[in-house]
Amino acid sequence: MAVKLQSNYGVTAKDYAQHRAGFPASFFARLEASGLFSARRRVLDLGTGTGTLARGFAKRGHDVTGLDISPDMMAQARALGAAEGVNVSYVEGRSEKIPFADASFDIVTAGQCFHWFDREKTSAEIARVLRPEGLFAIGYFDWVRKPGNPVDVMYALREKHNPGWEYDFPLGFYPEKPGDLTFAGFASRDRFIYEEDVPYTHEGWRGRIRAYAGVGGSLPKDRLEKFDAEFAAALAEKFPDGVMRIPHKVWAEIWRKEAV
Repeated sequence: MAVKLQSNYGVTAKDYAQHRAGFPASFFARLEASGLFSARRRVLDLGTGTGTLARGFAKRGHDVTGLDISPDMMAQARALGAAEGVNVSYVEGRSEKIPFADASFDIVTAGQCFHWFDREKTSAEIARVLRPEGLFAIGYFDWVRKPGNPVDVMYALREKHNPGWEYDFPLGFYPEKPGDLTFAGFASRDRFIYEEDVPYTHEGWRGRIRAYAGVGGSLPKDRLEKFDAEFAAALAEKFPDGVMRIPHKVWAEIWRKEAV
């Protein structure tokens, strides 16, 4: 039976912060190469979660605000920022009703989250809070499933323990690649897509999967514990060396707000 797209990231906030790899340095380098951050900018990061994008922009000298509906996720974001000496302002709110005045930001970003939003309402709000000719960027950083790899092992168990979860990657409710999205009032400015391997220990990969909506974000505690125990055993059997390299697809598309 199909399930409604929903997940409680509050219950996975600790695993999300500890084990979910943020966008790699290469992602920020590509954004900078595109000219997105040619000078100090005021940035709003929607669906900021644990602040992986927000901190990345702040480390590069920008004035950054993170917006999210989950206080638990933003608590983790603040803790991570304090540990790294990075200053980001975090505000609770929804992308469909951004709590800032018109023309408040130079850039609005959304990393790993735009599929959760109401596209029409959110894009209208982004256009409202952006300054004239401001920029809007969507990014995704997703694991790649290949036969027999650690992602494939996870899916086999997820299908056993959570068969009602139908939202596998590549997902049908957000574009698989740049160029699939268009927004009224915005002109496509730049885009890129590439693959990069991310190293994970067994413990780290298990924690990463507990932070995945199709496992830790939707399974009750007892079923999650059974999944995790079987997952640990499968990883130990199939990948005895301990450190695994998980292929990820990295992509972004950047739009410019068109003059009225």
